[in-house]
Amino acid sequence: MSSVVNMENGGPSRTALVTAYARAYHQIADQPQIFTDPLAARLLGHVGEELPELGTAATDRLGGAVTDRPRRLFFATRARFAEDTVAAAVAAGVRQVVILGAGLDTFAYRNPHRDLRVFEVDHPATQAWKRERLATAGIDSPDTLTFVPVDFETQTLATELEAAGFSRTDPAVFVWLGVVYYLTPDAAHATLAYIADQAQPVEVVFDYLRTATTAAERAYQRARAERLAAIGEPLFSYFTPDGIAAKLRALGFTGVEDHSAPDLISGYLGGSVEFEGSSALHAMHMLRASR
Repeated sequence: MSSVVNMENGGPSRTALVTAYARAYHQIADQPQIFTDPLAARLLGHVGEELPELGTAATDRLGGAVTDRPRRLFFATRARFAEDTVAAAVAAGVRQVVILGAGLDTFAYRNPHRDLRVFEVDHPATQAWKRERLATAGIDSPDTLTFVPVDFETQTLATELEAAGFSRTDPAVFVWLGVVYYLTPDAAHATLAYIADQAQPVEVVFDYLRTATTAAERAYQRARAERLAAIGEPLFSYFTPDGIAAKLRALGFTGVEDHSAPDLISGYLGGSVEFEGSSALHAMHMLRASR
C-alpha cells in the first residue's frame, strides 16, 4: 500500500522521501507551523546543526519539491488533518488506527493516546528499511504499534491485518496518504470497499488528484505524470469531487467531507493564502469519509 518501492536499494520510493523531507523542513522553514513532527528529521538522519541544510540536501537528492512552499505546506496540512481526525475519533472511543502505505510517517512513535493501537501497513522492503532507520536514529517502537508488511502481489490486506491482530468488529480510522493516485481506480475501490465493511463508526482520510478541468491543467498533469513515470512511479487515478463522493456513498459512507488543498491550508493558517501559479496544489484534494 506504499506508493512505490525503490527496488534499487530496498528502501522507500522517491515520493515517500520527498514527503518525509517536506515534513522535516516544515519544522524549521515555515511560520506559523501547521504540523509538529520532531521525529521527521531524525528518521532521515538529520540533527542539530544539519537542520538548516535540509532544504539543500533534499533539493540535491530529490528535486525542488521540498523547497516548493505550497507543496510543502500541503504535505504538512494533510498530516495535520489526518492526525486531527484520529484525535477526534479517539475522543469518541475508537481505539484502532490503520496507516496504509505508512512510508516514513512518524505518528506511531509520537502517539499521545496510550490505548490507541496503530497498525502500519507497507511493502515489506519499505518497512524493513524504515525499521533500520528507526534503530539507527534511536527511535523506539512502542508496544501500541504493530508493523503489517503486505506485498499486494502475493498477499491481501484483510488477511495480513487479521493475522496482525486487527479487529474487524471494532471501530477504526484508516489513514491513507499519498497513495491513491498511484493505484488503478479498481484497486482504490477495492480498498475503500474493505474499509466500508469495518464495524461502525469507521472513517477514512485520504488525498487524491482532481481531474483537470482546463487545457493548462491537463498540460501540467500530463507533464508531471510523464516525469513520475520516468522514475518508475506512474500515476493511474484522477477523480472529480462529485465522482469520488458518489463512489463513497455507493459503498455506504454517509459523511463525505472534501477540501481542496488551498482551502485546507488557508483554514489551518487562519486566513486567505494565495497560491496562484501552483497547478499541483490546486489539483490536490483531501477527503474524509465516515459511516
